[in-house]
Amino acid sequence: MDWIRLEELSQIDTIIEESKQAPVVIFKHSIRCSISSMAINRIERSWKADQTKAYYLDLINYRDISNKVAELFEVQHQSPQILVIENGKCIYDDSHMAIHYATLESYIHTSAASN
Repeated sequence: MDWIRLEELSQIDTIIEESKQAPVVIFKHSIRCSISSMAINRIERSWKADQTKAYYLDLINYRDISNKVAELFEVQHQSPQILVIENGKCIYDDSHMAIHYATLESYIHTSAASN
């Protein structure tokens, strides 16, 4: 899986623009959390959406970006957390043990099919 590292605030504008063409995934990961490590591992093992852009946010080192993501997309900060952005809005988010690729995939494919 080829994560795009989310390390600059300006990338959020890029994500919003990209989401107007197809859903975009953001995974907020805490490098200090075993649940976060397990969640990202489950996503990576199951990932089949090669055409979907997926951003990886190390929220320990980029907390300002994590806060901006929560604010802009109107989600409560969680760690780990996964979001699907479509047309500049968060259409799905989940956290902790509720993060499953099958659920994520249904939002990616359902949304992509309607574009």
